[in-house]
Amino acid sequence: MVAPTPYSLIATDLDGTLLRADDTVSERSLAALARAARAGARHLVVTGRPAPRVRPLLGDLGCTGLAVCGQGAQVYDAGADRLLWSVTLDRDLAETALGKIEAEVGQVYAAVDQDGVDGLTLIEPGYRMPHPTLPALRVGRRDDLWRAPISKVLLRHHALSDDELAATARAVVGSLATVTMSGPGTVELQPCGVTKATGLALAADRLGLSPDRAVAFGDMPNDVPMFDWAAHGVAMADAHPELKAVADEITSSNEDDGVAVVLERLFG
Repeated sequence: MVAPTPYSLIATDLDGTLLRADDTVSERSLAALARAARAGARHLVVTGRPAPRVRPLLGDLGCTGLAVCGQGAQVYDAGADRLLWSVTLDRDLAETALGKIEAEVGQVYAAVDQDGVDGLTLIEPGYRMPHPTLPALRVGRRDDLWRAPISKVLLRHHALSDDELAATARAVVGSLATVTMSGPGTVELQPCGVTKATGLALAADRLGLSPDRAVAFGDMPNDVPMFDWAAHGVAMADAHPELKAVADEITSSNEDDGVAVVLERLFG
């Protein structure tokens, strides 16, 4: 008789978690995911990256099913190359939120991820992409950011730390948007109430999977809702303290195959 698998759903963040710094996945991690799949577990990518920035990575992972993108604002079907579900951030609310933040901290620099499977990342003058491998189109002025529907806004400040900027944004934005931090230099505004957990719950429901048999891996505060949803949350060794505080387990860093270390134990 085959022993039941400990978890039927493996939810992994990408940057700082499953991906190494060069945007690749190690052979060890790929082997561990394949072993879990043979045991009957499903792997879902749950990332802050929008669907267009996830496509090539899903190909490398051999993922042809669902992926949760855009901080939970998109459920993407890789096999069909289409969004099964998406929520946009109202552009008027986004402008209002930016105004409230700038009234507190002075000028911020903004970028947006457009909605859709072919949406662009647009950056205004002065904004510097925190992840240089991600393509972006520089626009001439802020008004150009709002020319098409968006899934989120990305913010940077010349002096404040990410934690300081995120804390101030949460204090003044209120119900206009959800504020989160997904990586170094990446404070984000997304539709109110939308988190990685909302997208993951939708994708899991479509697959007939439940949180009580889900294990989640992450490294930043935007992964906190995912950890709250899943039965077991695993933070990377160099994860943000806010995530470590709610994690059930700490593993090695992404560079040291932290996801594989845990999966090899669970599915050994």
